[in-house]
Amino acid sequence: MAPQRPPGLSVDKAGLGLKFLGTSVLAGLLVAGMALPAVGALGLTAKDTAESFDNIPDDFKTPPLSQASYIYDAKGGVIAKVFDRDRTVLTKDQMAPIMRQAQVDIEDNRFFEHGAIDLKGILRAASKNAESGSAAQGASTLTQQYVKNVNVEKAGDDQDAFLEATKKSMGRKIQELKYAIKLEEDLSKDQILTNYLNITFYGHQAYGVEAAAGRYFSKSAKDLTIPEAAMLAGLVQNPTAYDPILHPQAAQTRRNTVINKLLEYKHITPQQAKDALAAPLGIKYKEPLNGCITAQSGMGFFCDYVRHVVKLDPVFGKTQADRQKLWSQGGLKIYTTLDPEKQAAAYKAVTTKVNPTDDVSAAMTMVKPGTGEILAMAQTRPYGLDDKQHQTVVNLNVDAAMGGGNGFSPGSTFKPILAAAALESGIPITQQYPSEFKIPYPTMSTCEGSWKADGSTVENENSSEVGPFGMKEAMARSVNTYFVELGQEVGLCPMKQMINKLGIKTLASGKTLPQVPSSILGSVEVSPMRMAAVYAAFAARGLYCDPIAISSVVGADGKKMAVPQANCNQAMAGSTADGVNTLLKTVTEKGTAANIKINDGREFAGKTGTTDNRYAAWFNGYTPDLATAVWLGGPGGNVSMRNITIGGEYFSSVYGSDGPGPIWQMAMNDAVVGTPKSTFQLVSIPDPGTPPGGATGPGADPGTPAPPPGDGTAATGGTGTTGLIDGGFTLPPGVIGGGAGGATGGKPGKHH
Repeated sequence: MAPQRPPGLSVDKAGLGLKFLGTSVLAGLLVAGMALPAVGALGLTAKDTAESFDNIPDDFKTPPLSQASYIYDAKGGVIAKVFDRDRTVLTKDQMAPIMRQAQVDIEDNRFFEHGAIDLKGILRAASKNAESGSAAQGASTLTQQYVKNVNVEKAGDDQDAFLEATKKSMGRKIQELKYAIKLEEDLSKDQILTNYLNITFYGHQAYGVEAAAGRYFSKSAKDLTIPEAAMLAGLVQNPTAYDPILHPQAAQTRRNTVINKLLEYKHITPQQAKDALAAPLGIKYKEPLNGCITAQSGMGFFCDYVRHVVKLDPVFGKTQADRQKLWSQGGLKIYTTLDPEKQAAAYKAVTTKVNPTDDVSAAMTMVKPGTGEILAMAQTRPYGLDDKQHQTVVNLNVDAAMGGGNGFSPGSTFKPILAAAALESGIPITQQYPSEFKIPYPTMSTCEGSWKADGSTVENENSSEVGPFGMKEAMARSVNTYFVELGQEVGLCPMKQMINKLGIKTLASGKTLPQVPSSILGSVEVSPMRMAAVYAAFAARGLYCDPIAISSVVGADGKKMAVPQANCNQAMAGSTADGVNTLLKTVTEKGTAANIKINDGREFAGKTGTTDNRYAAWFNGYTPDLATAVWLGGPGGNVSMRNITIGGEYFSSVYGSDGPGPIWQMAMNDAVVGTPKSTFQLVSIPDPGTPPGGATGPGADPGTPAPPPGDGTAATGGTGTTGLIDGGFTLPPGVIGGGAGGATGGKPGKHH
């Protein structure tokens, strides 16, 4: 390539008009050279123009350019590219020199010789316009065009501001001229050209030369060839008319014009020009994919959650407008906590066990105990807006404010929270209660007073399930009446306080948590992510951490930004958590989750749960290093999972252990591969012996196994005898005490 032409004489530089000609003469030349036939009709004179020029402030500020942001997983892989405007800002050295030269030669070939004003260009335009009697030519320099683009960028989505920035008026031309002079005093020509190539629109949502190179040629701007650079440079004048996708012949003709300009100004050789003119357009178009919908392996929902965090968390800006501006301007590199291997395991499990076309869906969140890091977030139906493809943008793993729904009743998976509150209040882990088959809900104390008994009752799964029971067997069997009696002694206020300590401050909908007895049995609606964080606190010996999705953010300026913190705090004593872990390990060994296994035999604990009418089923399980909550049910919360086919398998009635349990098992078996086998710190729970009624406790002589337990759920039609079904569950006569719709008016609803 021929060397760049040398700078011109000083009389032809940026401030020429002000320093040598005077503003009146300068403005007169501007009027003469403008492509505005109506100037004379408006009665504008050089004097008017000069006065307007002098009144314009010269503190022109260029805003940070809106550009694309990138969201990365924990190992540096790109989850998604998100943008309001697809742009990646480059330095001079990151652009092919031929691209820079082509843009100059076709738009302002004397750019490196003149100042902010091209007097020769103005006189040439004035002469041509006078000859033709029309506004055939303008005389804007590349610097003036850059000023116009900056004003368009500032306008953003404000239509009025955009029209003001682009209208043909004397006032705008004068303003652009004043700002152009200022810019050429402050910036070098190379800097102005670099800025121009970064801000310019090239069509098809491509802002700046890097996005344009990627859009049309699937490459970076530093790798552009002569014909490719020429095509892009030619687009700027009219991206619609010269669109190479819609109008390839017009695009090629325009490209050839640019190539000939490069040859005319001796920036390429005749042979290079010949080869470039003979080359095809060579388009390798990449659709402008934007946002979380482009994420793979089901990461779209996690990506959407990250977007909500940036737009809602005050750490990213004091006001909503500040945070929206940060997101819109982009240029962020957002590094997240998502583990790609664990995400793949979660996604495989929820999509293998449940089909997108099923009436129900599954959602799963994995959280790392002791850190709050969200390692995986997946659900059955794909992220998107096409209902015909069974897509959804509702993230069933999270609360409504973060892009989710209104949550789901967790059923008996809430019972361990009451157990933690009880142990914290000094109630021994061996505590026994009569736990009769059916009892009335008793009056219970609340933080404000008391909930008065109203005659409603609660039942166990079947009439043979009669105590007294200790806490260990009651948890393993998920005995409803035991936990209601425990709740009466503990009180609803300590229960609510423990729920709050474990990160659940409101219902998933944002409404206030009710203090009603049915909440003990899981009538309140919560999200899988919140439940995963609760069980992660048990795994971390009582250390609760807020779930976090973002590990670090690098701003458009290259500097690290503050990010939300996990705010870890001790929600309960370590010994309390050890007790809960021991109880829940019994659940997985001899209780309602005894059929769920991890292939390598490592320790894990967990709890099943199923709600009224089988509207939701859960299994929340964990090792000391990984907590995973799995929900299964209708996305709207109103699909009864009885006589239903899920993932090609027929279920007469779904339970926590045979619906979500196998989903959890599949995911965890893949997720824990190659990780250390940590162990819990367990406590000793003396076996109270065989209770009345003939039931044998989980801790009793292993030669006398306990009857197969349920998970605190119920079905109508019980006979009062133990009837085994679906791998060892009982069909009970029905349980009252809180349902999928939550308790209203302070009264417990029906609960299974």
